[in-house]
Amino acid sequence: MDPKELNIIEHLEEVRKRLLYIIGSFLTLLTLSLFFVEQIYSLLVKGLDVKLALLGPSDVLWIYFKIGAVCAIAFTLPIAGYHIWKFVLPALKPHERRGALLFIPSLFLLFIGGISFGYFVVFPIVLSFMQDLAGAHFIQFYTSQNYFSFLIRLTLPFGILFELPAIVLFLTSFGLLKPHILKKSRKIAYFIIAVTSILLTPPDFISDILVLIPLLFIYEISINVSAFVYRKKLQKEADLQEMELSS
Repeated sequence: MDPKELNIIEHLEEVRKRLLYIIGSFLTLLTLSLFFVEQIYSLLVKGLDVKLALLGPSDVLWIYFKIGAVCAIAFTLPIAGYHIWKFVLPALKPHERRGALLFIPSLFLLFIGGISFGYFVVFPIVLSFMQDLAGAHFIQFYTSQNYFSFLIRLTLPFGILFELPAIVLFLTSFGLLKPHILKKSRKIAYFIIAVTSILLTPPDFISDILVLIPLLFIYEISINVSAFVYRKKLQKEADLQEMELSS
């Protein structure tokens, strides 16, 4: 067999093995999350002025599954980051490995930070606005299904899109991304972020704005992260070349 074909097969086998680890970790964490899902549910509805209703006996299963899935995703992220890091580790230079290692905790912390921002900042503002808009003209009756769908659609996009700086850091340290590409793609990126915020959030103008502005800010942070990592990368490469020439 051609050595190149053999090398591709080995890489595909490694990818398959890493994916199985990640999927297995997610399923295990999902099971654990479902075991504690009632306590998590109680925390999420704590302080809510209205009682949530169920329209069918199966609604509670979907609600618990959604809550458990979000928790499982959060704790699977660092595991996924570790396996991605292990997969690309042989191709990294020694001075690149430490920077790429930051990718693992960054995934988890940024996801939790994004979810927290959506839950503690954006969600109360939007919910309060909707309740004030309804005022005394309507009976405010929430089903658990609609309430948690609304909650997840407002918070999950932040958890996912807050990952952008970590992904940019990893790609830049690996040499697959440069800051000038992010700067040149700013208009296109802004358009994609705007469309994404509209599609992922509930259909109201306030939600779109509250999601859009932080995500644009995150993109600008990602450009600065990429520029910083890229400068450090160039400096280390220059230092290594200088050491090799002097020796």
